[in-house]
Amino acid sequence: MNIIMLGAPGAGKGTQAAVLCEHFGIPTISTGNMIREALKNGTEMGLKAKSYMDDGKLVPDEVVIGIVKERLGEDDCKKGFILDGFPRTIPQAEALDAMGVEIQYVINIDVADETITRRMSGRRVCENCGRPYHIESLKPQKDGVCDDCGGTLVQRKDDHPDTVLARLAVYHKETEPLADYYRKQGKLVNVEGKNTVAETTAAVLEAIEA
Repeated sequence: MNIIMLGAPGAGKGTQAAVLCEHFGIPTISTGNMIREALKNGTEMGLKAKSYMDDGKLVPDEVVIGIVKERLGEDDCKKGFILDGFPRTIPQAEALDAMGVEIQYVINIDVADETITRRMSGRRVCENCGRPYHIESLKPQKDGVCDDCGGTLVQRKDDHPDTVLARLAVYHKETEPLADYYRKQGKLVNVEGKNTVAETTAAVLEAIEA
């Protein structure tokens, strides 16, 4: 079973990918991890990616696609895989099709922008030990102080409302059109993000196994 996870930043697709990985016994492959692995292993495409990154440039599509191709050719992908963070654009999706990679399901976790902004901007992390918190759903015992080490809780730059809104704007422009692309292929499974991880997982599994 080959699966693509779609969804806006903060929609929970990475969390669901990890759950599905365990459920189906197939690897989750994220773009970031793939590039790091290719760099570490010194593969041909990894070295190409390194040359761009060393110059402070974005890794171009053809190199990312080459890294994906290398990764999907490994033994652990023979029974299936879950792609998280790739493809991000229509040209990347077309390149995946051109490789002859057969995708069974494209799971789109649908969460409203307002919900995502509230979720992400409410995150806090201990600057000392890194333990995560949330001002609504995972509060510390003492406001602004880590339960474990007494460190100060801070908001990461990525979780600032302005940053979240900017990331959502990029998603809507570049990645959201993939939903229509895969809908036309009859592969899109649209799942409304629920209040809890378990509820969303149940909805995903119900949609896949229906």
